[in-house]
Amino acid sequence: MTLDNKTIIISGASRGIGRATALLLAQNGANIVATARNADELGTLEAEGNSKIVVVPGNVASETDMELVVQTALDRFGSIDVVINNAGYGVFKNVEDISVDEWDSVMATNVKGTFLLTKAALPTLKANGSGHIVIVASDVAKRTFAGGSLYTASKYAQEAFMGALRKEVRPFGIKVSGVYSGLVDSHFHAKGHGHDTSKNYLQSEDMAESMLFILTRPAHVVIDEFMVHPLTQEY
Repeated sequence: MTLDNKTIIISGASRGIGRATALLLAQNGANIVATARNADELGTLEAEGNSKIVVVPGNVASETDMELVVQTALDRFGSIDVVINNAGYGVFKNVEDISVDEWDSVMATNVKGTFLLTKAALPTLKANGSGHIVIVASDVAKRTFAGGSLYTASKYAQEAFMGALRKEVRPFGIKVSGVYSGLVDSHFHAKGHGHDTSKNYLQSEDMAESMLFILTRPAHVVIDEFMVHPLTQEY
């Protein structure tokens, strides 16, 4: 399959994996509707997109914002073919050190955000009788570690949501793919993008290539789960 004139919504697109994916998919012919909270960084993404990228600043935890993203895609391009739920972040502390606000904020972005964007797009995908929903989770959707109770809980919740969603929408011809990344050199980490400690991690462009592969399989093929690690990371 090609992505020519396919309409793809990407959340968390202002930097990192989301930004790299938006640019690569646009280069491969897709129309991109990109959303994130940082309007300035989204603006530079739109400028790089050569008219293939439309940006809609918004918070994935807001139902109103995600409905606006979907409506923008419909108004500009007439339909929706793919939704990539990429927005997410983490707080890494021992349980007793996590505040209620931190817990609520991570869950709102990683879990509620995935639900809201998916929910807003589903009526169009079902009406089309086709489509693809991608959820960028993490390898910690399948393992835990000390200090990771909040983040891993959010990713396990994404995993459960994805599993149930897959069963609901497959009869409508809609694919659901989970992408499970290991360590990625991005702003996600406390020391930031490009630090010496992350030089052997995956790059955001590696994850973008993974997304391109998943989305260009033949119509009868679905990649249910796609896990990728840097060679230096044990799993």
